[in-house]
Amino acid sequence: MDTTDPQVFRVVGVIEPADVPRLCEELTALLGGRDGPDVICDVGGVTRPDLATVEALARLRLTVQRLGRRMTVRNAQPALRALLELVGLDGLLTPPAAPGDRTAGTSA
Repeated sequence: MDTTDPQVFRVVGVIEPADVPRLCEELTALLGGRDGPDVICDVGGVTRPDLATVEALARLRLTVQRLGRRMTVRNAQPALRALLELVGLDGLLTPPAAPGDRTAGTSA
């Protein structure tokens, strides 16, 4: 497993079931093949998290696993976090930042 900085794949807007194949193709193109860093799927821009979003994340995870990598999900809204917990995919979630914590890309 490559230990370099993870690659970030952003999912934004309203996710419909028809979007899933396109998202998987885009992620495959971004990763460019087997072996490499882990993938962070940033879902902070998802505007209406629902079961279609959960399906997309599950399929994206399978896509990443087929390429021998791991994926985590960050910036999930509480509603999406609850859905992922409900279907048993909460292991994908990165822990929420504690108040006052600074992460890359944030300002003081």
